[in-house]
Amino acid sequence: MRHFGHIAPEVRQRLFHQEPCEFTADSPARLLSAALGATLYSPATRPRLADDIVKQTGRGVVSMVLCLEDSIRDEDVAQGEENLVRQFADLAARDGADDLPLLFIRVRTPEQIPDLVRRIGPAVRLLSGFVLPKFTGERGMPFLEALATAEAHSGRRLFAMPVLESPELLYRESRVETLEGIFRAVDKYRDRVLALRLGVTDFCSSYGLRRAPDMTAYDVQIVASVIADVVNMLGRADGTGFTVTGPVWEYFRVQERMFKPQLRRSPFLEGQAEQLREALIEHSMDGLLREITMDHANGLLGKTCIHPSHVLPVHALSVVSHEEFSDAEDILRPERCGGGVLRSQYTNKMNEVKPHRAWAERTMLRAEAFGVANEDIGFVELLAAGIPA
Repeated sequence: MRHFGHIAPEVRQRLFHQEPCEFTADSPARLLSAALGATLYSPATRPRLADDIVKQTGRGVVSMVLCLEDSIRDEDVAQGEENLVRQFADLAARDGADDLPLLFIRVRTPEQIPDLVRRIGPAVRLLSGFVLPKFTGERGMPFLEALATAEAHSGRRLFAMPVLESPELLYRESRVETLEGIFRAVDKYRDRVLALRLGVTDFCSSYGLRRAPDMTAYDVQIVASVIADVVNMLGRADGTGFTVTGPVWEYFRVQERMFKPQLRRSPFLEGQAEQLREALIEHSMDGLLREITMDHANGLLGKTCIHPSHVLPVHALSVVSHEEFSDAEDILRPERCGGGVLRSQYTNKMNEVKPHRAWAERTMLRAEAFGVANEDIGFVELLAAGIPA
């Protein structure tokens, strides 16, 4: 699989200075953690889940979570488990099964992990891991131990994606201690922790809050403070940190059919980018776009998504611009290893080699996963090209 792999090769060549790389579920964890992109959640009870997964593959989705937790009722958990077993068997029997997205199951209890791996059987080859809810150091360790047990019995590499959403993490008096406990747990299982996910909806619920569609998570100060502390203690660029993904965007009033005709007309042809931007804002996508931009500015990569219309914006804004790539490439040149300051090739900024090196390394990893846009290509063109006919 690859980002933007669902569009024609000749279109990719027109869009990208460096195309996104190909990767599989067996690729190195460092690449997979950067390549998660828009991780689309789906309730595990959906009767045509296998068809849904195949459909979303054709629309550019590269990671999905099949949820047995908050998205379904308590009394439907057993039904959801049975459905997952059937749907994985269905997927495994289809042609092209190896080209499916990275698939994760969000469980409620540690015991579900080895039980589901056993029941899924040979089709476990399609499973990339588990999402672990309400994660703290104390509650999370049994999940990680269960994952290690299931992996040993199945012979399949399985990743964990803990969700940081507990009240202990939100409350000021317990936050640092909670973050320290989380770090100890995930550090012990570092090779199997693919990314840490933020559960901002649960954070807001502790105070009876809900952000409006024109506000980002960063406008809710109590949430923004948690994100800052999570990145501070768990997302460092010194080799001790983990990939931290952006929070879910709850709104999906935007319908592709409302702006698809404009997208189809504007790229490369009529120069209607500004009108298109206005149309996207008018249809309530502005909040999502601003939040994705703020995610990147605050050290987050990837995003939890609950609607397919969110996927392409996340991916389009994750592509490295030609200017970013040029700066990162200059900073990382071997002859620059001694440090120094240089003017950017775009002659609009200072690149200071040592302080900007970690940024450049992260940018190059994102470039590998999402590609580098051509000099004259921006968000609108990338979004337009990605929308299925």
